[in-house]
Amino acid sequence: MQVNASTERALDYISRRAIDVANAYTPGAQPVFGDAGLDRAAAHPSADPLSGVLPAGALVIVAQGDGSRGYTRDLTFRVIDGTVSDAAGRPVLGFSNGSSLGPMHIDARDEALGRVDDLRLEPDGSIGYERTVVDPHTTRRFAERVVVGRIALGRFPIGTALGEQRGVLHATGGVVPHVGMAADGNFEPLRLHAREGSAIDFDRSLEKLHDAYIAFDAVEAAHKAQGAAGKTVLDLLK
Repeated sequence: MQVNASTERALDYISRRAIDVANAYTPGAQPVFGDAGLDRAAAHPSADPLSGVLPAGALVIVAQGDGSRGYTRDLTFRVIDGTVSDAAGRPVLGFSNGSSLGPMHIDARDEALGRVDDLRLEPDGSIGYERTVVDPHTTRRFAERVVVGRIALGRFPIGTALGEQRGVLHATGGVVPHVGMAADGNFEPLRLHAREGSAIDFDRSLEKLHDAYIAFDAVEAAHKAQGAAGKTVLDLLK
């Protein structure tokens, strides 16, 4: 069935309005449409040692399945098979021991021996844990801090259009972000013991989605009426 241009536009508008509704409770989410946004996203207290609030304009860089980079505003991490990952299970990119940008991994031996304690995020973006070791000469046990790495942050130029696909953000037009780390002079430190809320007003976004469906119904009714009128003209010409 052929879809006319006005119907296609109405369907696209519905799909974009639906994004705001779907992301209304996603930490750090920003509205596609300004009229569905809150004046300020709230930050909620959190006891999760691997979560926090990003500096203004900053994004976490993650590795996607196809090898490309994606960006997310959700500063909530977990460890999957020894790899620091985001809430959706994508590897988080960072810098480990002066290495180039890449995934961050917990020492495999420490993980296998159960020596990973107090894994937490620091204000400068470092992720580390306490490891208990034994001095072979004195048999004295002591704890040492092990830094897995520092997460990388990205910031796009003001006005850059960001699209969303499969839960991650990407820049249109091939715009490259500035990459750095928290508390490095270009990015502020992370805010810990908190989790950023969504900047989307759920009730307002739902109301606007409802309006989009009403507009679609009006377009379809007009299209059907136009078709019926055309058929009547053809009948009269027979």
